[in-house]
Parts: sequence; structure tokens; C-alpha cells
Amino acid sequence: MIVALIIACEVGFWVLLALGLAVRYLLKWRRRSVVLLLCEPLLELVLFVATAMDLKNGAEPGWEHGLAALYIGYTVAYGHYTIRWLDGHAAHRLAGAPRPPRPPQYGMARARHEGGLWLRTLLGAAVACALLQGAVWYVGDGDTSSLRSFQWVALRAAGIHGLVALAYLIWPKQPKGEPASSDRPVRSEEKARR
Repeated sequence: MIVALIIACEVGFWVLLALGLAVRYLLKWRRRSVVLLLCEPLLELVLFVATAMDLKNGAEPGWEHGLAALYIGYTVAYGHYTIRWLDGHAAHRLAGAPRPPRPPQYGMARARHEGGLWLRTLLGAAVACALLQGAVWYVGDGDTSSLRSFQWVALRAAGIHGLVALAYLIWPKQPKGEPASSDRPVRSEEKARR
């Protein structure tokens, strides 16, 4: 039941998002689109309540409960970001707004962008771990090993993403054909100053 609800919440997220953007840009009903988009968090609330009720009714904590916590954590961290990104593209395609800016591709700007994404992943992992810890306390003396293993999944995902973001900081990506800042040739004016 929980897995089906997770799938339904994911489908519902995209359906509400598509409806909200269509109402906003095709029908030009801005207030109604805001109401539709504000219904998005209700999906996660329904999933949270259903998971808690499933555990309360004596269900053995399993991977589906851990997956529900990871899904809620991911949606909390990346839901608004995804909506904002798609809203910019819908405004461009459907309302003639300027093309939304692309994320930076090179240098420290790219490293800052990746660091911001990592902070979102860290937030998602923290929310998932908190929900899972609440479930562990709620279950009490029962077998909570599957819930604990999903806490480690969340922490590993945040750690791996942190390493990727750190790699962009240590080795910033440079445009092709442009030497790294330490390898750039010295200009003749710089030679004259020395």
C-alpha cells in the first residue's frame, strides 16, 4: 500500500504541477494556479500520515517506510526548486518571457551552484533521517533495522553529493581551449611591470 501511495504522490506532484502551470499560462488564472501549486505539500502530508497509520496499525517497519521518508525528504528539499525551474521554462514557452538563465557551467560560479544543490541534498537527508528516527522511536522495541538502513542511505547520498560538489570547488571546470588560471600565459604588459 505504501509503495502505491508513493507512486500516486509522485504522479500527483507532476499532474498538479502541469495543471498549475497550464492554468497560469494558458488560461491566465494566476490565483487559481497558486492554489493548485500550494496543494503540492498536501501530497507529502497524506503520505506521511498514511505511513504513520500503517506503522500504528502494527505493520512491520520495512523498506517501503524508509522509501516514503526519503521521498518526503527529497520533495521538501527539491520540490520548490523544481517548481521554480519549470515555471521559468513554462513562462518562456507559453507566455513569451525571456529564456530562464542556465546554471553556470564553469569556474567558481559552477562550484557555488553545485554547493547550493548539495545543501538541498543535505536538507533532504536531514528531513528523511528525522522522519526515520521518529519512526524508530514510534515503533519502539520492534525490528527497526530497515529504518536504520535507510538513514544510512540518506547519509551516504548526502556524502557522495558533497564529494561531487567539493570536486567542483577543488578542480573548477574550465571552458575548452582556455587554460586554467594558474596556467595562463603572462602578457607582455605584466612582464613590463615585473
